[in-house]
Amino acid sequence: MKKKTTNRFYQHLLFFCLIGIALSCKEKETASQERARPNVLVVLTDQWRAQATGYAGDPNISTPHLDRLAAESVNFKNAVSGMPVCSPFRASLLTGQRPLTHGVFMNDVQLDTNAVTLAKVFNKAGYDTGYIGKWHLDGHGRLQNVAPGKRRQGFQFWKGNECTHNYNHSVYYDNDDPERKIWEGYDTFGQTDAAIEYISERKPSKNPFMIILSYGTPHAPYHTAPEEYRRRFDPEKIQLRDNVPDSLKARARKDLAGYYAHIAAIDDMIGKIIANLKESGQYENTLILFTSDHGDLLGSHGAYKKQQPYEEAARVPMLFRIPESLKIAPGERNALMNSEDLMPTLLGLCDIAIPNTVEGINYRPYMEGKEEIGDATLLTCVQPFGQWNKVQHGGREYRALKTRQYTYARDLEGPWLLFDNQKDPYQLNNLVGNEAYADLQEELDRQLTARLKETGDEFLPGMTYIEKWGYPVDETGTVPYTH
Repeated sequence: MKKKTTNRFYQHLLFFCLIGIALSCKEKETASQERARPNVLVVLTDQWRAQATGYAGDPNISTPHLDRLAAESVNFKNAVSGMPVCSPFRASLLTGQRPLTHGVFMNDVQLDTNAVTLAKVFNKAGYDTGYIGKWHLDGHGRLQNVAPGKRRQGFQFWKGNECTHNYNHSVYYDNDDPERKIWEGYDTFGQTDAAIEYISERKPSKNPFMIILSYGTPHAPYHTAPEEYRRRFDPEKIQLRDNVPDSLKARARKDLAGYYAHIAAIDDMIGKIIANLKESGQYENTLILFTSDHGDLLGSHGAYKKQQPYEEAARVPMLFRIPESLKIAPGERNALMNSEDLMPTLLGLCDIAIPNTVEGINYRPYMEGKEEIGDATLLTCVQPFGQWNKVQHGGREYRALKTRQYTYARDLEGPWLLFDNQKDPYQLNNLVGNEAYADLQEELDRQLTARLKETGDEFLPGMTYIEKWGYPVDETGTVPYTH
């Protein structure tokens, strides 16, 4: 009897041990799956036009680190900034919504602190989230602290500023510390080091990370990169685009030399980040998105900076370096990915449910070859008073349809621009009113009308939207660029 009892005891003990081992294995498997979720690094630049990289064929600049990244990435070579201005793009990146939905259709206004944002969704999915660098979504005045809490839109770690372009005396705030700090030296370097430190500290964590590293460069002022980079570019040797008028050529060459110096510095920093990811063993499981909030005309079409529907302002670099485990082949893609598509695509690549507030497209199925989408997209300008979209420079309020071949824009008076971007890559020949293209113009106008109806855009005068959102208007009848 005693022997039978002893046997039963050991049988029960073995049974419970097996259960314990099974549960332990399950826990380890679950933890392993959590760790297998990719880290996400978003490298966001300011005013970097799509044409200005080595891999895009710019004869003036060498970007070896970006070129290597591009060779490993899905390259959306036709990607656009749907409203080519800083704050609208950033709000669309964080919300997956178009500007007339989230309300940030101009600079220096605040994104609704109750918005469903990228950081909030990643937090809920168990990620650590961080933000470093230029924010430009708070609307409480430049150089001011974006106070901890709801105004940081869900980001847990913070080393940022609302907006500054003084790259050698650059303000930032460190997490919960209310004291204003200054990045030491050229801020692109300091921000890079801060991102590397953040990533390194996450390695022991069981949680994956999602961090946005937001550089202020290569946005003007163009001539403030470290001297070692400025020495590389002789204005006299800069090759201009064919659409820069004679009156601006000398200025454009000088400014482009400085612009490329900023780009060369960022390229080195991207190389530094990737080297650290590889050394720490985190590179293979890190999804890297490299992009910009808009481009820069830099003399093209007789204008500077952004906001207009031309290629130099509206097209942006867009690289997705995707871990091999997702089995998505690198290479160029033709789809016209837009600003609001970034949030759903990042979530889709991380197997995180996409909120129903999102208006953009999840491009993961397209990358996997399961869908054919992105044959056309919208470009929008609401501001009737744009600081760069000046009437004297040909600027105006517009809605535009961009396809893989054409750009067609309508202003408040009717058809404005029509370019065949394949035959006329510098957009020198406006085909609006050309009888030979009348049928094409009519068809593109019909498609634009359909897109506006689909997105609920009535294309009203800009001040109507200003009044709708309650933005302040000063004594001159315009919305102040800064408050």
